[in-house]
Amino acid sequence: MPLQALRAQIDTLDRELLALLNRRARLALEVGELKKREGAPVFRPEREAQVIDGLKAANAGPLKAESVAPIWREVMSACRALESPTRVAYLGPAGTFSELAALGYFGSSIVHVPCVSIDEVFRATSAGAADFGVVPVENSTEGMVARSLDLFLHTPLCIVGETSLFVRHNLMRRVDRLEGVAAVVAHPQALAQCHAWLSAHLPQAERRPAASNAEGARLAAADEALAAIASDRAASEFGLHVLAPAIQDDAHNRTRFAIVAEPTRSPAPRATGHDCTSLVVSVVNRPGAVHDMLVPLKNHGVSMTRFESRPARSGQWEYYFYIDIEGHAEEPQVSAALAELRGVCAFFKVLGSYPVDVK
Repeated sequence: MPLQALRAQIDTLDRELLALLNRRARLALEVGELKKREGAPVFRPEREAQVIDGLKAANAGPLKAESVAPIWREVMSACRALESPTRVAYLGPAGTFSELAALGYFGSSIVHVPCVSIDEVFRATSAGAADFGVVPVENSTEGMVARSLDLFLHTPLCIVGETSLFVRHNLMRRVDRLEGVAAVVAHPQALAQCHAWLSAHLPQAERRPAASNAEGARLAAADEALAAIASDRAASEFGLHVLAPAIQDDAHNRTRFAIVAEPTRSPAPRATGHDCTSLVVSVVNRPGAVHDMLVPLKNHGVSMTRFESRPARSGQWEYYFYIDIEGHAEEPQVSAALAELRGVCAFFKVLGSYPVDVK
């Protein structure tokens, strides 16, 4: 078939798709009116996860399954915005990986609430300045993000979702040359994730921590003696030259982000069949205490996928343990394991049960 004829068919299909999307949007508006009358939340992460999982399972190609999620996430984001704008807080300014994670999870039709620190993300979400917050919790190279985990102890926020992001660190500068870099400015995690490259190529340059990678890019845009480590989006945002792409030590470097919300304003997600439950616990410092803490999970056949410890800062060599387990707290075996675990813990807090992405 000639090229022009194929293009004509595509143009016709695009208009049909647009008409169908507007039909979907009108239905979303009707759903929104019902939710307002019932006082139901606009965004339900488990509902959107089930929609995307169902479409991925029904996809017969040639569209790749991994392409389905971002397409429909944008469709749902645009329709959700017709019901009510979703305010999302994240570590700013524009161009951070936290912003990219927020856009990847909620879609682009959101109200951006950039924050100067992870603490401010928690504060803004707790106070109602944002409906949801996006905070990094774990990196595949550097491990846990300690500040995020610590803040879960002292705020009422719960985890309602998660997303992970491939982190591609780029070295960027106002001038297009590597010579003369006095300091590299970035978030401490990024500096650590690029340690080997920096040692090999800029051994004399100071490594200067910043509140975020995008803040480092902003500083580098104002001073040509500085270079920054940040995303492609940050380079575009601040008009910087990318001197070296993908300088992270681990080629498969990923960061996991938690989606947090205030539980009285955003109900906990219901079980989807593909869920994770996160909790933080502590036990009395005695022989065998950690072993006893794990026995309830084994007894009820519940798999643990993450186990991290953080000092309790009591001066008594006590620790909090951050645990992820497979399944939802509503499921019988998980509920039974959590009830038994609570009985052997000095401190016990479920941070949330939420859907995980099905690859």
